[in-house]
Amino acid sequence: MTYQWVDCDRSTVSNRYDRIAHLIPFFDKLFFVPWNLRKNAAKQLGLSRGDAVLEIGCGTGLNFPHLQDAVGPEGRIYGVDISRGMLRKAQDLGDSQGWQNVQLTECDVASYTAPEPLDAVLFSLSFNVMPHHRAVLRHVWNQLRPGGRLVIMDAKVPPGWSSKIILPFSIWLMKRTMLGNPLIHPWEVLAEVADKVEMSESMFSSYYICSTTKPFSNAASDQQDTGEAYRIAAE
Repeated sequence: MTYQWVDCDRSTVSNRYDRIAHLIPFFDKLFFVPWNLRKNAAKQLGLSRGDAVLEIGCGTGLNFPHLQDAVGPEGRIYGVDISRGMLRKAQDLGDSQGWQNVQLTECDVASYTAPEPLDAVLFSLSFNVMPHHRAVLRHVWNQLRPGGRLVIMDAKVPPGWSSKIILPFSIWLMKRTMLGNPLIHPWEVLAEVADKVEMSESMFSSYYICSTTKPFSNAASDQQDTGEAYRIAAE
């Protein structure tokens, strides 16, 4: 049987996440998100004190404590999300912790340009929500400095016979909750731009972290027109 996914438009995604912003800690428990998954994803970014990192789909800021530990107060954390409700929670968290180095932006990340070259980029449970993920990936890849790290952390359908049972349920559940397309394989998409992709799995291969390092190459390649990314995404 062939399963299909119908992508939602931006307003639908934004409104859905506005409504569930206060439930994100509950969803982490409902979907059995491993307790150390976020910390391990941040570790894979290879951040140092003073670095600049962008989190795409930063949500309520659950990863910010780990990013703060890595970059320190002298570093910069840029968070982008299309949900005002999620960003409001993230801002409340930042205010409560007294963080002065977090800049939040409500927008489609495909049109976002960071104020400076980035040392790392993190997609945390967000890549599969974006129907234009190829365009977004290439857009932020062009903003990542050579030698910088890009990490995608998300859930997936485990391999083997169980996938025949889990996949239809995952599609049904995602459409009613997080709107993440379980048919997308981000590690394969990342391999389209990266020379080498590393991947680790946890929770019986239901969660993964895939990562890569941007190679040093000529400037023309690093600064290619992002319009090409939009054309690729439309294919």
